[in-house]
Order: sequence, then C-alpha cells, then structure tokens
Amino acid sequence: MTPPRRLAVAAATLTLAAFTTACGAIGQAVDCNTAASDATKIATEFSSSMTADAGAVESAAKTASDKTKELAGKYDGEVAAALNDLADAYSAIKPGDAASLTEFSTKINGFTSKITAACS
Repeated sequence: MTPPRRLAVAAATLTLAAFTTACGAIGQAVDCNTAASDATKIATEFSSSMTADAGAVESAAKTASDKTKELAGKYDGEVAAALNDLADAYSAIKPGDAASLTEFSTKINGFTSKITAACS
C-alpha cells in the first residue's frame, strides 16, 4: 500500500474513532449514534475502495462526499455542519496528490471537534 493510501485509510479510521467516542449526550445519543454508524459505513467503504484500487481515489472520494452530504441532509444544526465539513474534506481529495490526502487528515481534527461539540 502506498503512503498516500495508508494515510487515507488512517484518516478514515480516525473518523470512525471520533464518531464513536463523541456521541455521549443523553438527549442526542440516538441521533449521534445513528449518524456515527452511517458515517462509519461511508468511511469503511472509502477505505476499502482506496485499498482495493490505487486508481480509485477520485471515485472513492466523490462517492464518500456524496454519501456524507446525503447523510448530513438528515440532520440539522451542528451534526449537519460537522457532516458537511467531512463531505467537503472528502471532495477536496485529488488523485495522485499526496498533499490533498495530508490535508484531509488535518481536516479530520476540525470535524472531530465539531461532532464532539454537537454530540455532548
């Protein structure tokens, strides 16, 4: 696996970890857990696509972005904003551009902060 693909897989795994630990508020726990589960599925599909085919970067990123935007449409407020930020991060990934994958991994920190605030 090339370093950029490893970075993308690691970033998607970080997304999964951020979501599962962020959803703790009693009033929002069900919504956050549902959002976490759905976003985790998208991140897993993205990672699988990247691992299976090095040429799949553009397609995998677009699919992940589209699915995350669709998921964001099911929520409002900070949860929707966090999901839209994640979708934007996916759409910024460019094929053959290791810098865009590095930028994606740094954007995960902002997403993590937003989803933590929304779900706590």
